[in-house]
Amino acid sequence: MTLCHLYFKELFMPRVNEEYYENKRKEILDAAYRVCARKPITSVTMNDVITETGFSHGVIYKYYKDLDEVIRDLLIRINKSNPFNDDADIIFKECGTGEWESAIRRICDLLADNMIRTGIDVLKISLYSNVFAVSEPERAKRIAERLGDDNPSPLLYVINSLNDYLTKTVKTKKLDPVKPINDILQFIIVYYGGVENSYVFSECYDSADPMNKYDPKKMFSLMADSVILMLKGDMNK
Repeated sequence: MTLCHLYFKELFMPRVNEEYYENKRKEILDAAYRVCARKPITSVTMNDVITETGFSHGVIYKYYKDLDEVIRDLLIRINKSNPFNDDADIIFKECGTGEWESAIRRICDLLADNMIRTGIDVLKISLYSNVFAVSEPERAKRIAERLGDDNPSPLLYVINSLNDYLTKTVKTKKLDPVKPINDILQFIIVYYGGVENSYVFSECYDSADPMNKYDPKKMFSLMADSVILMLKGDMNK
């Protein structure tokens, strides 16, 4: 075959565009999502994802070199598909420090609405991710580093924004919190995780007993009450 023939062969050979690659990645991530919603991430293997896609090993490894890359992109997609950053920013802006109690109640209500809207499968993956972070901390750390600072979870964004907002509010309104701001934020994170766990378990466990059913709206309303009381401190001093 002459150089001329090779040139024309290359010229007229169908080229795979970026949309094709993105669709393939989407199919792989869709499969990983289904697998990770069924079983803990700690027990998921690349073979599980490959079997779920129906693709060959060669096709999968053309797009992802290992399972951790798949998990990274899956977490990025989940974070981007469930944003409420803008909603939180609007609340802080509308309330300012003058209506800080209303801001806290609206933020807690936003967290409840997002938890309900997100869906049980995503919340299950979130729980499995927490177990993964405990059982394989080094691996989880590597995946977190691959996520980078440009892909924070919506919850982390709200916590960071709350830190700035509460610090400014305490100074402006001359509040005397019973605990440091960092401790209050830790309380919110732990409380959020507890509600998330209980909500997932109650939704997955079919029980007629109303005591086994959790209402995120009610739980986060109680959290708002607690945070407000902690920030007010002893107002009679």
